[in-house]
Amino acid sequence: MTVSAPALHDERKPRRAAFGSFVGTSIEWYDFYLFGTAAALVLPTVFFPGADPTIGLLASFATFWAGFLARPLGGLFFGHIGDRLGRKNTLVVTLMIMGVATFLIGLLPGADAWGMAAPILLIVLRAAQGFAVGGEWGGAVLMASESAQKGRGVRSAMWVQQGSPVGSILATVAFLLVGLLDQEAFLSWGWRLPFLASAVLVAVGLLIRLKVEESPEFEAAASDADVPRIPINELLRHHWGTLLVGVLACGLGIGGAYFTSTFMLSYTTTQLGVDRQTMLMILLGTVFVQFAWQPIAARIAERVGTARFMVVSLVAAIAIAFPAFLVISSGEPLGIFLVLAAVMIPTSGYYAVLAGFLAQAFPVRIRYTGISAAYQLCATLIGGTTPLLAQLALNIGGGSWVGIAVFYVILIGITLIGVVGVTVRSGFSAAAEKREREVSA
Repeated sequence: MTVSAPALHDERKPRRAAFGSFVGTSIEWYDFYLFGTAAALVLPTVFFPGADPTIGLLASFATFWAGFLARPLGGLFFGHIGDRLGRKNTLVVTLMIMGVATFLIGLLPGADAWGMAAPILLIVLRAAQGFAVGGEWGGAVLMASESAQKGRGVRSAMWVQQGSPVGSILATVAFLLVGLLDQEAFLSWGWRLPFLASAVLVAVGLLIRLKVEESPEFEAAASDADVPRIPINELLRHHWGTLLVGVLACGLGIGGAYFTSTFMLSYTTTQLGVDRQTMLMILLGTVFVQFAWQPIAARIAERVGTARFMVVSLVAAIAIAFPAFLVISSGEPLGIFLVLAAVMIPTSGYYAVLAGFLAQAFPVRIRYTGISAAYQLCATLIGGTTPLLAQLALNIGGGSWVGIAVFYVILIGITLIGVVGVTVRSGFSAAAEKREREVSA
């Protein structure tokens, strides 16, 4: 049987949208994760050279947080444009802003050359990164999920979530390569190369993203003149409760990533004496576990119900937290890898379906603003503060792993409350999702 041209076009459009969202988001997360890795390994020395090592590390993590402070602003700004004018063009702009900011970080002189101007400009460029990624995530999720076949939104949105491990893999590999340099070369110019390489990746991402078509659900809403004048007003007036629990539901998805990639990198290499290259390899291995598991998790969630799958995953993460940190505290690289890989299964399973889960909680007319506000407010309140608070928990606990474990369990508990809250307010159920799939079959 010959497939007609329109039918073939309809089949390709969801795949093209998912692929464009995946590639662009991978590049943006590469840029964003670069800063987190550098904050743990090199920024205290380059931009806070006169400070006590502990104070310098805290200052570096505070600079890291600047990106998260700007993320809600980017989410609201681009959410407004995306709900008013469409998803596609906003994603082109966010990718360009992120690429320019990351490239300029690679060119920025250190405090020895520019004094206080250096860390101030670093904060400004980090804020620009946050502004860009604040608008990126929501638009990419909607381009993928709204272009998907009915009943496949969670699976399509999962490919946006795959951008996070791919970005982390690219950032970690980049620092592994420059880490082969001697310490003097690494601190003077080697660490800059991954940031400068962003220019090439962004150019590739723009070529792919420009070919993606607009979200059909947005086009349908626009054709019906169902476009709000000020989306944030409608969100706060009629959907503030969903926004509140949505912020909490994103907690582990954002905070957990930076807990591992930034705080754990610092903790294991400074407190436990694990070699820097060894720890980067361990983190790289766990991210490969995430990348492999997330598509499987999305399929399982489609079968058993998204909300039910998320709750079970989060409860499992709580159950293994204390034994995991006990093993990590030994400082044995193999034990650290096995434990972090085990923790990655429930946490990345939850993260795989978070995007589609959250997108379905808001109506189309304010969806970009809704999911961006929830995700990026969480980034500011929880994600950006996670390395800083985890370091403080470690200091308050006298260097004991117990304080870190308690902090991590609290983070998961907050997330669990949010997931249950979104489920109750939006009416998620396995039965409803099953009916939707049957109707589309």
